[in-house]
Amino acid sequence: MTELSVEATAIPGLLVVHLPVHQDSRGWFKESWQQAKMTALGLPDFRPVQQNVSYNATRGATRGIHAEPWDKFVSVSTGRAFGAWVDLRAGTSFGTSVHVELDPSIAVFVPRGVGNSYQTLEDDVAYSYLVNDHWRAGETYPALALDDATVAIPWPIPLADVGSSGISAKDLAQPSLAEVTPMAPRRPLVIGARGQLGRALLAQFPDALGVDLPGSGAEHVLDVTDAAAVAAWPWHEHDVVLNAAAYTAVDVAETPVGRPVAWAANAQAPATLARVADEHRLALVHFSSEYVFDGTREVHTEDEPLSPLGVYGQTKAAGDLAVTTARRHLVLRTSWLIGDGGNFVRTMARLADTGVSPAVVHDQVGRLTFTADLAAAAHHLLEVGAASGVYQVSNGGAPTSWAEVAEEVFVRRGRERSDVRRVSTQEYAAGKEMAPRPAHSVLDLSKLEATGHVMAPALERLDAYLAGLAGLAGSE
Repeated sequence: MTELSVEATAIPGLLVVHLPVHQDSRGWFKESWQQAKMTALGLPDFRPVQQNVSYNATRGATRGIHAEPWDKFVSVSTGRAFGAWVDLRAGTSFGTSVHVELDPSIAVFVPRGVGNSYQTLEDDVAYSYLVNDHWRAGETYPALALDDATVAIPWPIPLADVGSSGISAKDLAQPSLAEVTPMAPRRPLVIGARGQLGRALLAQFPDALGVDLPGSGAEHVLDVTDAAAVAAWPWHEHDVVLNAAAYTAVDVAETPVGRPVAWAANAQAPATLARVADEHRLALVHFSSEYVFDGTREVHTEDEPLSPLGVYGQTKAAGDLAVTTARRHLVLRTSWLIGDGGNFVRTMARLADTGVSPAVVHDQVGRLTFTADLAAAAHHLLEVGAASGVYQVSNGGAPTSWAEVAEEVFVRRGRERSDVRRVSTQEYAAGKEMAPRPAHSVLDLSKLEATGHVMAPALERLDAYLAGLAGLAGSE
């Protein structure tokens, strides 16, 4: 009896599994699929949803080569078969082939987009396969001629000898490799694509599809608070969802008008996405805020209990908790976001350019986060396969107050530091309807750094950001 083992092949992701078969005078027994043992040896936890069995009565039955848009785990329950696979995915391995003789002790994991085929080597062969998605009517996908000369699969029984009795008319009519349109990879989906962070994510993930709310002007629209719209979306086309959508009107969130909108966008929508992610085997990346904390600690860690002060923070905290129920998730908690759009730094630059001397609070302390750096951190965590969980992401360097940031902007725009008037939060809020703000927004970055990613200092990135801004006099 062989030991359970997993063997890589020339096709990336195509794995041959050697299965122990326990035999005695009565017959044999094997574990066709054993999640814990097999994933420990490197087999993907592909979460099958359906099992199919193809019974082949006579020797020489030949089926394939079809590249479905789902993963398969194939084996034979009785008899022997010659299995052949051809990579029909876009990329450098397109056209690569692998063949293996299948018996009850051999199984093969076939990734999405790899053409799967087999030929029975004896009568009464039961060919079994697990799949991790359901068949969808009307969908077409790549297929290849069994006798393609480029791939040249060495069928044990010549196809001419098999004839039409052993090969379907459909398989006899499949195209050559040169005529096959490769299967495109699943692509990331960026939700909230027209916002500051969404734009940075699309730049970082150039193959991604960006969506935003109806009426936003986006080419592709999706309202994730609309159950019908979410149900109708073709999630099988994606592998990662990056949720940059949020209701960020912190003060309006405290009002009867803003409160339900904030809860729908910041809590209900992430909960919906968490369910979608599990149903469709997606990685869910969700962006959160330091407003989930009350700001009483000078530095916040990922495991600090949530303690939001206002409605905005409460809704973001609820969204964080919902996202962590997804099997594969990353919650990226950030602070003081600066990107392509209206933001504090851009406003201060405009005020500096137009001769205004603003009053800015000096008792709220944190670090700026530039959207390009936040997007790069998200890409890094996905690339290295970081464990699911919460990761805090801001730019590095010494913490500053909002007033100090304003002063740094003013100096870089040729104004004096003293042109920024420092005031307390209480002074600034006098006579205004304002939501509470955390006094301390500094995020501990050690967990992110442990994955091999170090964020650039905030003031260093501020220089680069301001250098990219044209004069803002009269703008905004």
